[in-house]
Amino acid sequence: MEKTIDIICAGEVLIDFIGHEMNSSINKTKDYHRLLGGSPTNVAVNAVRLGLKSVLIAACGDDGLGEYIIRKLKSNNVITSQIRKSATHPTSVIFVSKSTSTPDFIAYREADCHIEPNQIPEHLLKSAKIFHTTCFALSKNPARTTIVESAKRAKALGLQTSIDINFSEKIWPDRKEANQILTEYLATNPLVKVSEDDCYRLFDEVKSNDYIFDYFHGLGADTICLTKGKDGVVLSNVALGIFYQAAFPVADIRDATGAGDAFWTGFLYAQLHNKNFEETLTIAQKLAALKLQNVGRLPEGIDIQEYLNTN
Repeated sequence: MEKTIDIICAGEVLIDFIGHEMNSSINKTKDYHRLLGGSPTNVAVNAVRLGLKSVLIAACGDDGLGEYIIRKLKSNNVITSQIRKSATHPTSVIFVSKSTSTPDFIAYREADCHIEPNQIPEHLLKSAKIFHTTCFALSKNPARTTIVESAKRAKALGLQTSIDINFSEKIWPDRKEANQILTEYLATNPLVKVSEDDCYRLFDEVKSNDYIFDYFHGLGADTICLTKGKDGVVLSNVALGIFYQAAFPVADIRDATGAGDAFWTGFLYAQLHNKNFEETLTIAQKLAALKLQNVGRLPEGIDIQEYLNTN
């Protein structure tokens, strides 16, 4: 079957209400800006900007915010046919502080986790190249079971699986359960993105790079990408070893929310174009740097592919 879809993004779609005041805690933030959010949603939107075709598997409420989500996704040319509108659960929302580092947040989760198996039919998997999800999406059923079982089917059909291990104990309080589910998902040998902050939250203590790589390789993932903010990124591949790249200097960080999603979209884009790991990390970091300089999503009125080729 012809591969007409580059990336299936399965997981949370929600509304981010991002604080207007920089580096102000949520309890002191007065004004918020409404933005389309959710890590897999950001990847799906970013992918289109890079010339890829993306499908979002998600659930929102059959309400005004859900209508806003569908409208924004369609205007960004993300395929929305597999998004479920729930009549019984409102659209999920998250309040986020605007920050130059990892932001604070409060999540009000409703519809986002109500992803059902019929949203991921066999023919869709057969038509795609990458199946991507997040730890956030795996934190609640029915989305968890739907996504894990779909990832196993995707792997059997020859797709490359992918995961952003954006673990937070505020979203998933049961670390033992989280590790059990990650063990299942990592058995599909996904490309793994994880940040130092994610690891600190997942393991509940600071762990060395070696520990992190050994742990996730041990669960079945060949390629682990550990992002370290201003300290750059380290990638470990079972066959090819360790790759390190310094962070791109960004003079004016305006909003860190979504920078990891921009990074990972660039990573997947580069892998789809058969780039080596050095080239892949460069593309990923360029995209993250561009995002850090803009509030909300990647900037309008710029050819992202041209930017990647000339900077």
